[in-house]
Amino acid sequence: MTVDHLNELLLESAVILLVAVGAVRISTRSGLPSLLIYLGIGVALGQNGIGISFNNAELTQVLGYAALVVILAEGGLKTSWKAIKPVVPAAAVLATVGVAVSVFVTAAGAHWLVGLEWRTALLLGAIVSSTDAAAVFSVLRTVPLPKRLTGLLEAESGFNDAPVVILVVAFATAGELDPWYVLIGTIVVELVIGAAVGFAVGKLGAYAMRRVALPSSGLYPIAVLALIVFAYAGGALLHASGFLAAYIASVILGNSKLPHGPAVRGFADGLAWIGQIGMFVVLGLLVTPATMGSAIVPGLVAGTVLVFVARPLSVLVSMTPFRIPWREQALLSWAGLRGAVPIVLATIPLVTGATDAQQLFNVVFILVVVFTLLQGPTLPLVARWLKIGEGDMGQDLGIESAPLEKLHGHLLSVQLSPGSRMSGVEVSELRLPKGAAVTLVVREGSSFVPDRMTVLREGDELLVVTTDDVSEAAERRLRAVDQGGKLAGWLHNAEASPSVSRKKAV
Repeated sequence: MTVDHLNELLLESAVILLVAVGAVRISTRSGLPSLLIYLGIGVALGQNGIGISFNNAELTQVLGYAALVVILAEGGLKTSWKAIKPVVPAAAVLATVGVAVSVFVTAAGAHWLVGLEWRTALLLGAIVSSTDAAAVFSVLRTVPLPKRLTGLLEAESGFNDAPVVILVVAFATAGELDPWYVLIGTIVVELVIGAAVGFAVGKLGAYAMRRVALPSSGLYPIAVLALIVFAYAGGALLHASGFLAAYIASVILGNSKLPHGPAVRGFADGLAWIGQIGMFVVLGLLVTPATMGSAIVPGLVAGTVLVFVARPLSVLVSMTPFRIPWREQALLSWAGLRGAVPIVLATIPLVTGATDAQQLFNVVFILVVVFTLLQGPTLPLVARWLKIGEGDMGQDLGIESAPLEKLHGHLLSVQLSPGSRMSGVEVSELRLPKGAAVTLVVREGSSFVPDRMTVLREGDELLVVTTDDVSEAAERRLRAVDQGGKLAGWLHNAEASPSVSRKKAV
């Protein structure tokens, strides 16, 4: 490649990115998952569009895996452990037992209704049984659902990639299949080792990041993403689930109050968008619409079985032991969005040379496009119809912590998000621990030094200076006021010591 070729490539890539960024606005207004627009851009650039010839399935698979790692990292870093902790057991069952039910029900429908040979039908069922993290994360953050359901769906989409990848590789590999008990044992071992790797990398990485003051704030996002990629690669090289390792490591790191946390999440968010755009465009390039006519009916039939039979049955079997109400089960069934993951997984049979691999890829592509187009925009309507669409969409308080190593202190940058209950609270009513003080308020582009009577407003950015030993206590107090207002903590005190509470009330 010459410099002139590089210039042309950079120009074309910049144009594609700008078009894709503009398409996000259309996606946001319509409720249409942006992945469909990006896929459309790729198809338009491909052989039946502008004419770019691209048929490298192996490169597509490699790029897809890399993008999925970044997408899982971004989703994990933004996932609140407090929100998903109560539903982790349910999400784990839905991502394993639910996946098994979905695979076999979809395979049975593909075998009996479409006429696929059993192994090919099982391969199709495995490919389409994983919900897509990118689609779920992007759609759910615009739909006002209860935090429990949002956490359950996000955790499921983060967990279920791992067992599905194992199943797809097993079904796509030439030769006889291992006995079912061997396959289940392999899945369990790979998941356990992957979870252990992710936990170890997350905990050790968070410990190191909190105690090593890097010379530049821009190094923290790079270090955090490197740790997550290390977890993925380490897990994969141990023949474990790298995807699960990456997701668990990112959740731990995202909930560890790292220095410059908002900057880390913002950096990961940008990389995830680039990963999504690049992955979907490349997947679109791999598609040849002229050859898809024969895949339309099988795709619609298999998709109908998946969405209206397999997914609801998998939710019913998995969620009933946890006493999830039927309305929430119905929403979980409809919110099982497919996206990039099934299409990326459909490249595995192309690489291994499995029987009917190209037809299988076309069927998966049709299924994903049609049913994502059906489910994504209608999810808010279904939530309202089920009367569970009034969840809390408030954002967590944005606190960025920068260590002041030589001064033995921390500088907290606090952003009051819309709906914060810190709005209307006086600085003195924050009741920060001794050793912490609000030193500056930035409001509507202007900054000033507050006094004890200054009333905070929505949208304010506060600079709080603390000593090392009270930085965590100050951050806990700020989050408590953000969620509970100026009286946060008083109810707890009343339960612990009624006499003290009465004196305060007087």
